Amino acid sequence: MPEIVNRQRKFKVNLTALQNFAEKAVKSVTEAKNKNFTVAFVSDRKMRELNKIFRCKNRTTDVLSFPFVADEFEANANDLGDVVISLEQAAKQAAENNLDFETEIKQLILHGVLHLCGYDHETDKGEMNTRELEVRDRLEI
Repeated sequence: MPEIVNRQRKFKVNLTALQNFAEKAVKSVTEAKNKNFTVAFVSDRKMRELNKIFRCKNRTTDVLSFPFVADEFEANANDLGDVVISLEQAAKQAAENNLDFETEIKQLILHGVLHLCGYDHETDKGEMNTRELEVRDRLEI
């Protein structure tokens, strides 16, 4: 089951609706079925810090994914990892794309889940984009 945590104060979000969406999303992505993951909403400042630490990029971004990697003696195959979303970036992108704020967040949750499942739009030949659009249609976002 997904868990959603709000670690920012600038934007109000409907955590229940987003929790329900995350549960639907995890069922719609075959590789993620019956898996656990966490989505954390953060500020741009925190996202910039995380992006600098983990990707050596000193700027904010919309979403980061941290796939779960088991230690040598750990056998918890039900954990996918963590998705971190900047709600400030989500708000900007929603405005730029004429999308509802909640819809943009849902798209970022799905995008993060696909990254947790091993998809990488920066290195693949469009597979992640194709898969994301297919699942968006199924989830009606």
